[in-house]
Order: sequence, then structure tokens, then C-alpha cells
Amino acid sequence: MTLVLGVDSSTQSTKAVLVDAVDGTVVDARSASHPPGTEVDPRAWLAAYDQAAGPLVDRAEAVSVAAQQHGMVALDADGVPVRDALLWNDPRSASAAADLVAEHGGGQACAEAVGSVVVASFTAAKVRWLRDHEPEAAARVAQVLLPHDYVSAHAAAPGTPAFTDRGDASCTGYYDAANATWRPDLLADALGHEAAVPEVVAGGAVAASTERGAVLAAGTGDNMGGALGVALAPGDVLVSIGTSGVVSVVSPDAVADGSGTITGFADAESGYLPMCSTINAAGVLDLQARWLGVDHGELSHLALQAPPGSGGLTLLPYYGGERTPYRPDAVGSWHGLTPATTRADLARAAFEALLCSLAHALDRLSVTTGTTPARLLLVGGATRSPALRALAPAILDHPVALPAPGEYVALGAARQAAWALRGTPSPPVWPGQGLDDLPAPTDAEREAAAGVRAAYARLRDG
Repeated sequence: MTLVLGVDSSTQSTKAVLVDAVDGTVVDARSASHPPGTEVDPRAWLAAYDQAAGPLVDRAEAVSVAAQQHGMVALDADGVPVRDALLWNDPRSASAAADLVAEHGGGQACAEAVGSVVVASFTAAKVRWLRDHEPEAAARVAQVLLPHDYVSAHAAAPGTPAFTDRGDASCTGYYDAANATWRPDLLADALGHEAAVPEVVAGGAVAASTERGAVLAAGTGDNMGGALGVALAPGDVLVSIGTSGVVSVVSPDAVADGSGTITGFADAESGYLPMCSTINAAGVLDLQARWLGVDHGELSHLALQAPPGSGGLTLLPYYGGERTPYRPDAVGSWHGLTPATTRADLARAAFEALLCSLAHALDRLSVTTGTTPARLLLVGGATRSPALRALAPAILDHPVALPAPGEYVALGAARQAAWALRGTPSPPVWPGQGLDDLPAPTDAEREAAAGVRAAYARLRDG
């Protein structure tokens, strides 16, 4: 049996899956947690890689790493971090992002230059923040890497130069996604001086080797890895509910949305992965469970006891700012609380808000890309909730299917590793893992859901 190793170095943890390269069957898996917070010593990710992937890597003929996008790993001339990495969900770089967009000549000019309008999440904005707020550290920066680049370099044989792929590079704000070229001038503008960037390696190419001599693939960003993991096809829309919410489609064409709502990222193959993201996703449910003093099972049970519309209660769940709509300084807002509001209403309102936020992102993606979704593939830990599964088809207003439970970012990395090992023009086709089609809503449920979305839109836009 030929085995490949896929690694997902996400915001919260490292997950490693050892997979049969022929059919994609997972034969072993391990995980290790990451420190909390929006700035982290990136060397913690290397320790987590060693803990999760270390016991599996010697059994693999090929390895690939996918990781959280956007984060800034700024290294000095000796390859040592000049400060803790700033993660995608750290909002302090919002004003820096606005400055960069203005310097580009506005939103549309920025999108045409790099595929997306730079927002607080992007690496370029983190770099500009570093220049403006920690100039001594900025002056020592010799190279800027993404989290996936940093972990991949750790997985490689000693002395291997840093590398990345076009998918993750397109998330920086200084890479031209349409023309597949770095824009080192834009990185220098953000940082205040020139700095090195990693080599961009094609998705199916061999990037390097591990110390033991196994093939090391290019790796990619987590959303690109997830699309590979579910084998996202034209007509499918992937809706991922993790730390962030992400709605994405595969496209043969580059996107340049000057409004900033849709990011025109490249995918891990040769096309594009336009997406619309939200900052607040599964954490909305985590907070509500904590505030009500229940676990997630009881939160779901409570939510299903409340009527559609949560007794007139509406929530804007923008607790940590928001990206769609772009409101980096926003806070959460509840409307409609009365003496009659119940715990069940409070629970259901959190689910409705989360799904309405994703429905808004889906609408914006469909309009901008001209995509008419045939079905939605719903992934992420929150999909285990019976309440979320019950409410999703009506509020999202499209057929919804759940892929079999799995670590799809890590599986996508494993699929890329198998692709590099085989040297074929396209990724291997693994047998489908099966889809669970959620029941279509009744007419009454659709009508009630339309009212929920309308109430959410009034609060969002009012």
C-alpha cells in the first residue's frame, strides 16, 4: 500500500491524515492543538506538526501541508521570526488595509492588480501595520512567509528554500492572481523596503523532499485544500463553517471585484476559487452555548423548540468585526429582546444569524460570478448540529448536501501529495465518500425563512 500524508495546520490545531494514495482511505490520523489568540509564535505550529505528523511521516511516500491563509510570518536574515505571527482574524490592520487600497488607486484598481481588494485579513495589511507600529522589527524583516510556507519549510529537508503555491500566494495582497506573478514592488511598498518571497510551485509538482527523501508537494491554503478534499466541481458551492465562514466556487476565470466582497483567489490547480468570507461563524454558536450554560447538543435542542424568527429576536453576529459586509470595527447586535424572549429563542437566533450571514455571502458570490448553484456542499464542525442541518436548506434557499464527516483540508493536502507523487496532469480521482442530501424545506418553511432573512437584512442595512 502506498501512503501519503496530508496536514492541515489550521487556526486552532494541526490535523494529519495518513491516506491510501490509490483510493483515499484514511488509515491513520493524529492532531495537536495550537495556542489561542490572533497573534501566535509561529514556532508553536512547528511543534504541533512534529506532534501530529511526526509519528506518521516516516510511513508516507509523499507529504503536503495546507494551512490557514493570510497570516504574516516575518523572518529576519537568519530565518528567525521578528515577532509573533499576526493571523488572518486579527483586526488591528484594518486602517493599514484602507491605506494600501487608497495607494493602489481604489478598490477596482487594487482588485485588478492582485485579484482582490486588500482587507485587514490580508498579509499585506499585516506587513503595513508592522511598518507603522513596530518599525524596528519591520526593519529586520528579510522574508515574509505565509503559515503554510513556514510549516512546509519545516517539513522539508534542511536547507530547502521556502516555497508556496499560487493558491495561497494569491491571498497575500502582493501576488497578481490573474497573471500568476509576484508583485515584490507591492510588498516593498507595504513594508518600507524589499523582502524575499517564496518560490511559487505548481500544484501537482514536486516542491522538495523530506529529510527521509519522501516527495513534498507545494501545499496550499486551507480553503484551496478543502476544495481539493471534496473534489469541488462546477455547479457546486462549498460552504465551510469553521472559525470563519467561507462560500466558494471553482471557476476557470479570474475575478476582480472592486467592491471587495468577493476575493479573486487562485485555486490549488490551474483555475480560480472566488470566495466570500465571514469572520464570525462557528464561534457564534460557541458563544451562545457558553452564555446559556449549555453544551452544543443542548443548544441545538433548545433552538429546535423555538419558532422560526425566534419570537421576533434578530442577531447581527459581528462580534469580532465582519468581512461580509466589511465592517472591521463592528460588534454584535441583538434586536427584539422582550420579557417574553425565551432561552430557546436565544438559541435559535444564533443559528438563524449564522445561516443568514452565510446566505448573504452566497447571494453576493452568485451575483458577482454569475454562478447559479446546483447544490451546496456544507462542511465544518458546526454541521454536526441537528439544528443547523434542520434550518440550513430553508435559510440558504438551495439544495444542501453534507459530505461524509472528515478532515477535508487535510484530505485535500493528501490528494495533492498523491498528485505530486504520481506526476499526472491532474489530481487523482478517489472514490466518492458519499453525500447526505438534507431534506428539502416545505413551502411553509421557505416562507418563514424568507421572513427571517428579511428581518436580518433590515437590521444589517438599517
